[in-house]
Amino acid sequence: MSSLLEVRHLRTLVALRDTGSLVRAAQLLNLTQSALSHQVKLLEARYGGPLFERKSVPPLFTGTGQRLLELADRVLPQVEEAERDVARLRESGAGQLRIAVECHTCFDWLMPAMDIFRQRWPEVELDIVSGFQADPVGLLHQNRADLAIVSEWNPEDETGSSLASLTVRPLFAFEMVALLSNQHPLLARSHLSAEDFADQTLITYPVPDDMLDLIRQVLRPAGVSVPRRTTELTVAILQLVASGRGVAALPLWAVKHYLDRGYVSQRSITAQGLTSRLYAVWPAQATGRNHLEDFVRIVRETTFVSLPDIELL
Repeated sequence: MSSLLEVRHLRTLVALRDTGSLVRAAQLLNLTQSALSHQVKLLEARYGGPLFERKSVPPLFTGTGQRLLELADRVLPQVEEAERDVARLRESGAGQLRIAVECHTCFDWLMPAMDIFRQRWPEVELDIVSGFQADPVGLLHQNRADLAIVSEWNPEDETGSSLASLTVRPLFAFEMVALLSNQHPLLARSHLSAEDFADQTLITYPVPDDMLDLIRQVLRPAGVSVPRRTTELTVAILQLVASGRGVAALPLWAVKHYLDRGYVSQRSITAQGLTSRLYAVWPAQATGRNHLEDFVRIVRETTFVSLPDIELL
């Protein structure tokens, strides 16, 4: 018989239930699919039968699997609460977590993660730094924020501080897609190249060019410059696109609802697609590292389970 049931086994079963597949559960747990499958097979050998039906999508758990999930739902919250209590003792009580963001669409996934964080760390004062920040990392150096969410960073920032002075944790990657009106002639193409944007008005949030992945990764390297029209609201961007006032580039997960309704149409940007990435950054010497690391874990887990087409970094 295999070794005793471990906490990691319970986490595996919960991940499988929450993600709906072995492939995505492995990504969530940062394991290879073969390692996860091996772990499941050991559990099934221990308990003398399958834990779920292999051909069902999402997995249909057997009676044994359901019983272990019931155990996981009771035990894992207690284990995590005990770990947080130990961290609190080590960190000497309450703290604060002021978050600076540079992306307008962050709030779609950030607010649910913050709600979970508040339940787990009620003594930590949680807040978002007002407004959208062109230089969220700079706010860390000014002690105006405790954590920044960024899409990229430079090894040497404008304050002269090296990357070694920062703790960087990957969050997730996602596809940026081009949005066009349903009658747009560019829909005849399977994907859009940099040159396809040359005679288009680009509708964006009011942010610098360097904060737009389309410009930074695709248009500028190709020497393509486009006129821009800006608005603060995602729905306003989509309205302008739908009425033929221009084109836009937004995260696929942020506009999937509108695409499903046929409000606008989308095309991939370049044959390979345009991938954007988000990271959490905080000062390397920051106190309260445990609740910072837990916040990152919450973000990764909630976004991977709830948002479509997300890849963990």
